[in-house]
Amino acid sequence: MRYFLFFSILWFSVTACSSDDDRRRNPNLLDVNIDLRIDTSLPQYINLRSVMNPIYIPEYGNGGIFVMKTGENAYVAWDAADPNHPRNNQCIGMYLEGLNVICACEQNTYSIFTGAFTNNTENLKYTLYPYLAQANGRFIYISN
Repeated sequence: MRYFLFFSILWFSVTACSSDDDRRRNPNLLDVNIDLRIDTSLPQYINLRSVMNPIYIPEYGNGGIFVMKTGENAYVAWDAADPNHPRNNQCIGMYLEGLNVICACEQNTYSIFTGAFTNNTENLKYTLYPYLAQANGRFIYISN
């Protein structure tokens, strides 16, 4: 009886915990490693010196990376592939429009501040895929 009680409690503990893993295990995105250092003194990254000036960095992640300064030494970095759109070679990345990013194929729109979708909310499951962005002096380190 003790074993039954022990395993019942163990089973309940494991299954009762909810997590955010289904949002991170997105079947539309590849699991890629990111280790990027951005030098904000370079001309192509000058927008990252001021708040709310997002930039796009190609050739990293699934479809590039969007990076934006949100405050003093605070940055956000998102994968530029639409997390709710199956991967194909005709439509990989998204584009910036103000402080939103938009899928060129399906017009899914996401906030660059939060990564949350801003339209079609009943049909979308995944938010933008975040990367860790840390500032140290003139450098921004982006990783996952």
